[in-house]
Amino acid sequence: MNATLTEKAGARIVVPVALEGRAYDIHIGRHQLCEAAALIAAFAPGAKAALVTDTSVAALHGAAFETCLHQEGITATRITIPPGEGSKSYAQFIALCDALLAAKIERNDLVIAFGGGVVGDLTGFAAAVLRRGVRFVQVPTTLLAQVDSSVGGKTGINSPHGKNLIGAFHQPALVIADTALLDTLSEREFKAGYAEVVKYGLIDDPDFFDWCEANWSRVIAGGPERDHAVAVSCRAKAAIVARDEREEGDRALLNLGHTFAHALERLTNYDSSRLVHGEAVAIGLALAFRFSQRLGLCTGQDAGRVARHLDHVGLPSRLQQVPGGAGTADEIVSAMTQDKKVKRGVLTFILTRGIGKSFIAPGVAADEVRGFIEAELAA
Repeated sequence: MNATLTEKAGARIVVPVALEGRAYDIHIGRHQLCEAAALIAAFAPGAKAALVTDTSVAALHGAAFETCLHQEGITATRITIPPGEGSKSYAQFIALCDALLAAKIERNDLVIAFGGGVVGDLTGFAAAVLRRGVRFVQVPTTLLAQVDSSVGGKTGINSPHGKNLIGAFHQPALVIADTALLDTLSEREFKAGYAEVVKYGLIDDPDFFDWCEANWSRVIAGGPERDHAVAVSCRAKAAIVARDEREEGDRALLNLGHTFAHALERLTNYDSSRLVHGEAVAIGLALAFRFSQRLGLCTGQDAGRVARHLDHVGLPSRLQQVPGGAGTADEIVSAMTQDKKVKRGVLTFILTRGIGKSFIAPGVAADEVRGFIEAELAA
């Protein structure tokens, strides 16, 4: 990736997701709510719509978006859920499905997910199973959702056994990422989303990681660097999804750091006051590099560089930074055994030979992981 900006400041960026029979576009830019409404109206003329959001997003942006939709002739039934990871539950899933049926949403109608990753994951799963599948649009309002969860068709809810264990692949018909909406995020939420941005550099794009090191503060501040970071991330994910829609191959690389992260989220009971997803991912990224170093795959220089960057941004990089504690090594390894990449009870990790050199490592011994975590907890 060229370290200079490749997007024209202020211009809308369109990133295609090339899936045969299910292709769609990601539209990226500032102040796009009314453009989003126009795109939705053109895509589904005359269709009924349901607008699913959470109470926080509704208070900030709900009226403005509904006005834009109304101007395009779309009257959407608003369905509001509580904010936070706790809404990715069986109870909220049932309630949302019932609300969509009460709104008489039919197969040719449209469900609009207007919120962060929780809203998108929950709404997408409901859309996947409602009447055996209805169309849905993603209008993500957090950095994490714009660069990751809104793209690729992974939908689902959590179980007491682990994160995202109940779900379906159901591609959106359209994704509209209005980067101006990110201006209302808290500093903590924005930085948490940034962990998913820097992940793309660590997977296979060392030039992008270099760019992130130089430009992360401007990404947070807004402007063309923010749009560029979102666009690069979306292009990277779109390319992987086009090759491997259902995670049967290299799409698993997108889970760099996530085996550790999902275990930490489960052990903190998905309590966002203690740990949000992006913070767990940041710790997971640092752990993945240090674990790779311990196995002799990656240099300490690269592992240290990753941790230093996360520290500079203000993200956690160690287990000791989990408020209330991360649990014991046995508890963390036990939580990992419900990871979706486990095959026949054997752990699979995404490890790395250096920045931009990640790979899928099946059959990692649990004792090796346990020893590493014990050393991390004692550090």
